[in-house]
Amino acid sequence: MSGLGIHDLALFAFTVLVLNATPGVDMLYTVSRTLTGGWRSGLAASLGISAGCVVHALLAAFGLAALLAVSSWAFSLIKWAGAAYLVWLGLGMLRDAFRRGEPASTAAPPAAVSAWAVFRQGLLTNVLNPKVALFFLAFLPQFILPEAEHKTLAFLALGAWMVVQGTLFLFALVAVTAGLRRLGGSPRLARVLNGAGGLLFLGLAAKLTQAKA
Repeated sequence: MSGLGIHDLALFAFTVLVLNATPGVDMLYTVSRTLTGGWRSGLAASLGISAGCVVHALLAAFGLAALLAVSSWAFSLIKWAGAAYLVWLGLGMLRDAFRRGEPASTAAPPAAVSAWAVFRQGLLTNVLNPKVALFFLAFLPQFILPEAEHKTLAFLALGAWMVVQGTLFLFALVAVTAGLRRLGGSPRLARVLNGAGGLLFLGLAAKLTQAKA
């Protein structure tokens, strides 16, 4: 990729791996959906998160993410929308946690509908986080030479690399988690996971509202 003015690809790949392996909302969402809904649900969550990263990569590549860095009102708008969605998602998980009997998330609804719902939640959770947009805008330029002629193409190439690598990492995480799920799962464990996930999403929403543009 030297023709695009990209440098230190090995360092870039290693840094992305470290970022992927750092516990956060994407990892929690993928693990929780895999444990409560099985590997299909986990893959849907992974693809939703990856689709959100595609959106952020495109925003960074075409400069739209720069708006979030210089416009406080735009940042605040997306920040509060993201926080509201996390609250809604967290309350839904808490509702499942306190529901008597087997939670709906561990039942066997039609696969396509269930997968789409999980995909949509993963996508919105990622897209409505302005910090991810700012991260793409701040991280990718570190590996593009200042004199590069086609900076947009360089952004797109690095963004695609990051999305693919992150998706493969999440797929591996789903495989490991699904294996642990088969070793022994119970409705009680699912309720505990939903409760913990719901509380964490509410905490993330509170933290997101404190972010500064």
